[in-house]
This record gives sequence, structure tokens and C-alpha cells, in this order.
Amino acid sequence: MGMFAVFGNPIQHSKSPLIHQMFAKQTGIELEYQKILAPVEDFEMHLTDFFEKGGEGANITLPFKERAFKFVSELTDRAQICGAVNTIRKLDNHRLLGDNTDGVGLLLDLQRLGFVSPSCKILIIGAGGATRGALLPLLEYGCDITLTNRTFEKAESLAHQFSSLGKIQSKPMEQVISAEFDLIINGTSSGVTGDIPKISHNLFSAQVACYDMFYQRGLTPFLLFAKQNQVTKLADGLGMLVGQAAFAFKLWHGITPDIDPVLKALQKELES
Repeated sequence: MGMFAVFGNPIQHSKSPLIHQMFAKQTGIELEYQKILAPVEDFEMHLTDFFEKGGEGANITLPFKERAFKFVSELTDRAQICGAVNTIRKLDNHRLLGDNTDGVGLLLDLQRLGFVSPSCKILIIGAGGATRGALLPLLEYGCDITLTNRTFEKAESLAHQFSSLGKIQSKPMEQVISAEFDLIINGTSSGVTGDIPKISHNLFSAQVACYDMFYQRGLTPFLLFAKQNQVTKLADGLGMLVGQAAFAFKLWHGITPDIDPVLKALQKELES
């Protein structure tokens, strides 16, 4: 039986074990999947220990995606480009392959929702590992992206890094003040602490769609803020979570599971 895990801090809220158990049941694969709360100062040690004890694959969540990128011995092209790793597969000779399935999982969910189209204008708030993973598929799809972040220099650096791959620019948060976007994505971890990004309410309108990579029971703080400012097209990151998990499952097992029944089961659980 294969051994898999998700590493993060915090990790209690993670639905990854449930998702992969549903995928396993669906595809007839036996596996064990656990949550591992890794201390911030000892993440690499815990990851090493997991693979030395027979672990075959791992998912990586906040705040370790960029550290995982530096830890692995090999990278897929999309992980190399975005500079962050959310999925690790053990290869022969104890080598570890790092991939990033966040962006393809996000794009899949945005297409399912009807929130995205080629050439649409997107504002992404945040410049951490989650945003890094999202950029390449969105740029390849043809989207026009504006990045903003509490620390502007980080957004500026990220936009410069991806500038050769499509239409992307950065703006300081205080200068992003008009309703010029088709889609606004919250890629920060503000929802974990119950906060919202310090953005202008002038960004919102009845025409814009808002997506939060974070998810919880009910609306996230960001989505509630958007709803209070006329936005009706709202979605959290549960679909992205299931999508990225499906691509991780394929990397480990060579099989693409059916996403829809798993997403519906999770939505039902959150609503109950």
C-alpha cells in the first residue's frame, strides 16, 4: 500500500486526505494518506524522514511551496518556471521530482465556473507560492494579468519573472482602485486568519467575478467583502483544491480521476 501525505502549517483544515481517499476508491488503488504538521523551522527534516520511511508522494501547502522547490532533486517544466512545488513524487535512487499542479487545477475550475476566457483581464492579489503556481497556465491561456501585493516589490519581481510568458504587470495596492477587471483572484492566505486584503471597494462591480483560493464553510472574508460590494459571481478554492489534487494523483498513479463526484461530495460536507 502506497504511503502519501500533505505537509503544511497549519494543516488541520486540509481536505487532501479525504480527496485522495475518494480518488483511490474510484480508481481501485490502495493507499494511505495522512496530514503532517511540519514545524516551520524543521520542514525539510520532516519531509526527508517521510520519504526515508517509505513515502511515495507528498503534497505541499502553506507556507512551504517555495522551500519544497529548493529541496527536490528534479523539477517538471511548470514547477521550474513558477519557482514553487506543491507535489512531490519519489523516483528511483531516492531522487525526488517536484511538480506544481496549482495552476492547472485553478484554470480547470475557472473554466468549469465560466469565470475565465482568453484575453480576460485578471487582478491577482498576493505574490506567494499559490500565485506563482497559478500564473503560467493563465498566461498560456491568454489572460491579461495584473499583480498586486502588500509588499509591492514582491509583486514587481514576480511580474518581471513571468514577463516573457504573456501579458503581465504589477501595481502597488493603493494604485489599484478602478473596476477594470473581469476577474479578481485572492491568492493571499488572509482567509486563514479571517482577514481581507487591503484593497479598494471600488474594484468591485456587478460585472466582475471573484475567486478566493482559500475555502471554508460559508463565504470567505474576501468573498463576503466582494458580495457586500455588488459582486454576485463568487467562488472559493475548493474546486481548485480538487483539480490540483487530480493532477497530483495522475503524477503518482498514472490515472486521471473524475473530479465532479469528489467536488460535489466536499461541497455537500461543507454545507452540512
